[in-house]
Amino acid sequence: MAAIKGKRILVGIAYNDYDPLTGRKVDRPSEESVEQTAKEVLTAVTELGYSAFIISLQKSFMNFLQRLKTLNADVVINLCEAFLGHPQLEANVAAAFELLGLPFTGNDSRTLALCLNKFKTKAVLKSCGLPTAPAILVETPDQKIDLPLPLIVKPNTEDASLGIHPDSVVRDEESLRKQVARILEVFEEPVLVEQFIEGREFNVAVMDLDKPEALPVSEIDFSKLPEGQPTICSYEAKWHTEDILFQATPPVCPAQIDDGLKDKLQDLAVRAFLACECRDYARVDFRVDKKGRPFVLEVNPNPDISLNAGYVRGLAAAGVEYKDFWGRLIEKARTRKRMS
Repeated sequence: MAAIKGKRILVGIAYNDYDPLTGRKVDRPSEESVEQTAKEVLTAVTELGYSAFIISLQKSFMNFLQRLKTLNADVVINLCEAFLGHPQLEANVAAAFELLGLPFTGNDSRTLALCLNKFKTKAVLKSCGLPTAPAILVETPDQKIDLPLPLIVKPNTEDASLGIHPDSVVRDEESLRKQVARILEVFEEPVLVEQFIEGREFNVAVMDLDKPEALPVSEIDFSKLPEGQPTICSYEAKWHTEDILFQATPPVCPAQIDDGLKDKLQDLAVRAFLACECRDYARVDFRVDKKGRPFVLEVNPNPDISLNAGYVRGLAAAGVEYKDFWGRLIEKARTRKRMS
């Protein structure tokens, strides 16, 4: 599996290096974690018998591409989530691989660009008959917002829950305007204002080795949240390990739910995966209201895939070994190259 006619396959593992001097001045522990993921993937790949190296995307995109060309990898594992702290440039990295004819794992540039834009993704999901909460895109502080409270306010083109905090859930007009103004000022991009679905939060990892397959459902357990805190997976809850919100929102996988809800969430996850033309892997996030109705929150085509992340918990619950997952994706990327 790890050789081409006697030659060992060379795998490049690409990730975006965090640089606080060139990145944006916002909280980025999510970006800092990518280097550790690259090291974990390197261990898994070399255990399979591949030759492999890690290559970081730093200040110069041209230097990054030149190093990749010089090292002449047979396949690239693409872990890049941003460039210079901007997730909006994530798709550009994949587009460069495509232009160079480099086979790479994960989603293509078109899907990465689509799914980063939450409002456009919602439109695609809705057009395919998938349930998603009503929302509007807000571009000015005084724009009319004709949606019933409560609402959740978040940046439209960020990832990893960046910009989402407990006060992002608003229950009055004053709080709504304050949050809209904050995001417009800090992130300098349109704001997604969405109906807040009171209820439970789930996510489903989708693996596409031979065909898209939903892995066991995972739930964010909100039962230990301090009184008065909104039931959301905020940036603090996702990344700040010392924060009470992180400690009070543990994931449970497989989720303790009945077969009816499990089957519905898994079916919707695969349908969302296909609607966004994903490949290899992705994660689909859901809210389920108090009547048991699921709503797709978003499709993440480049989820955290480190050993302690939700996607890998899904793999483990399905009995799929981490290294075998990467081995299959490497071979799938090589197959795409041969067929192109």
